Amino acid sequence: MTLTELKYIVALAREKHFGRAADACFVSQPTLSVAIKKLEDELNVSLFERGSNEVSLTPVGERIVVQAQRVLEEASAIKAIAQQGMDPLAGPLRVGVIYTIGPYLLPELVTRMIQDHPGMPLLLQENFTVRLLELLKQGEIDVAVLALPINESGFVIQPLYDEPFVVALPKSHRWASREAIDSDELRLENMLLLGTGHCFRDQVLGVCPELSRFSQSSEGIQRTFEGSSLETIRHMVASGIGITVLPSSSVPDPVPESSLLTYVPLADSDTRRTVALVWRKSFGRREAVEALRNCILECKLNGVQFLDSPQMVR
Repeated sequence: MTLTELKYIVALAREKHFGRAADACFVSQPTLSVAIKKLEDELNVSLFERGSNEVSLTPVGERIVVQAQRVLEEASAIKAIAQQGMDPLAGPLRVGVIYTIGPYLLPELVTRMIQDHPGMPLLLQENFTVRLLELLKQGEIDVAVLALPINESGFVIQPLYDEPFVVALPKSHRWASREAIDSDELRLENMLLLGTGHCFRDQVLGVCPELSRFSQSSEGIQRTFEGSSLETIRHMVASGIGITVLPSSSVPDPVPESSLLTYVPLADSDTRRTVALVWRKSFGRREAVEALRNCILECKLNGVQFLDSPQMVR
């Protein structure tokens, strides 16, 4: 029995599909399948029921996967304990960032970290929230920059800043000169949204429920289009396909005169997200996390309100 095999069964239990579990573990499907079968033979039990389209845990498999998760967390804790005897600001810090934060935070953050902590380079990874949380659990990354809420247990959460949402419009749009736009007005427009899996998509739908409640009709949103990134969507807005909602940090300050877009705040006071640092309770390099936090708080992010909030333990 190896930690790698335990990581594979935890991934398969989460994904319920051999191909997706293999992708999550960055191995081939045969490699993952052979390792899990080897572990089942060693334990002399079936951990999974294999169906044609989906995999499910057996009763004993459920108990073993829970214990496997604990073992993986404790293995990460051993590494953290060893690091406590060293300089916590020496050596790389593995940081995960969601796609809708990375392009706007990382350029200045990396520069500040190099200036203030040259002995602690950042190993960066962009991904979806659910994947970054899994990497945290497995000890593959040390800390993540995510948007709240986080409903998983075993983490310390340190809120960093609140970020309002704005509407991006072509300069020729009839709303371009408005001072603010009500969220319920968006249902009358062609809306461009991020694809499924992006938490920012869910946050936009949360504060603008009309976008998911209405379909193609004269009373509701005319059409929705999906993009793979905020920058792709921004170009689609510029081409006149529709409008979109963006986090304020993605808006250039100042907006260049040559820009084809204009940005108008949403009138609703609660149309915002809270961005936080998230790390394992067992992670030993707290000084490294604090150094990262201080550098983030020094970054110039358009429209955000930095917070002095206490840490939350889940």
